[in-house]
This record gives sequence, C-alpha cells and structure tokens, in this order.
Amino acid sequence: MRERKDGVSFPRPDLEQVFRAAYPRVVAVAARVLGNRHEAEDIAQEVFLTFGRSAVPAGEATGWLSVAAAHTALNHLRTGRRRASREETVGAAETTAPDVAETVIARDERRRVRAALARLPRKQAVALVLRHSGLSYAEVAAALDLSPGSVGTTVRRAESALREELNRHAPSE
Repeated sequence: MRERKDGVSFPRPDLEQVFRAAYPRVVAVAARVLGNRHEAEDIAQEVFLTFGRSAVPAGEATGWLSVAAAHTALNHLRTGRRRASREETVGAAETTAPDVAETVIARDERRRVRAALARLPRKQAVALVLRHSGLSYAEVAAALDLSPGSVGTTVRRAESALREELNRHAPSE
C-alpha cells in the first residue's frame, strides 16, 4: 500500500468497509436522480473511485458519498440532456432545408451547365445528357441513330467541350 503526501493510504484501508456500508445508499440516491438503477450503479462506481483517492474522514464518508452521488448523477443528467439536445439539433439540421447560400450556388451552377450545354453541338449535348441520365451506350446509340461504338467517343468529346465552355464562361472571382 502506498501513502500519499496527505498521509492517506492508497487504496484507502477503510475503502472496503465504507463501500459495504454506504453502497446501497449511494446507488439509491443516484437512482432517485436518474430513474435508472444501471446508470446509478455506474455513478456509484465513479463516486467510490473519487472517495478512494480522497482524504475524507471515514466518519464523514456516508454524507460525503451521498452528496457526491447526487451531484454526479445531476451532472450525468445535464450531460445527457446536452448530448440529446446536440443530437436533436444535428438531426433537425439534417432534415431542414439546405442553407440559402448553398441553394443559390447550386441553382447558379445548374444554370451555368444548362447554358454551356446549349452552346454545344446538339448531338453532343443530347448524348451527354442521355448518358448521364443513366442510359446505356446501346440506348444512346438507338436514340441518336449512332453506332454503339461511337457513343463513347461522342460522350467524351461532349464532356471535353462542356468543360471548355464552362471554363470560357466561368465567373471571375
């Protein structure tokens, strides 16, 4: 057993005796605050660990432990409420409308892409839109009266032309 600077042995020689005598009361106090015995037992463990490192005289242990149990349980409740509040806030943020600035930027980007598509040769623009809408090469070929082998080349050229158009008409910042 080690002795601390304040003369209290660690672990305290009286810890087991105090634990046996006060544990039911400490759990009961925490359970009254929390309404949950399992959480109250966790609180009791925390309180007894703190007591084990303290210099509280054994004669004052029961009162000190009861007060510590109440404070620790209340802190636990407050932390839980804050966590629940944060989780609700995050959940609400995920279900609310997107940020106005994000909406404006997205709308502006869509407008720019549509304008750039309008400046592309018709066949390239349509091939690009159809392919990026999920149609297969065969479906795009049939829709545009192209050979299936030329669809990939047409789409790649359209993507390159779209990038050039977007860069050419990019807003200056």
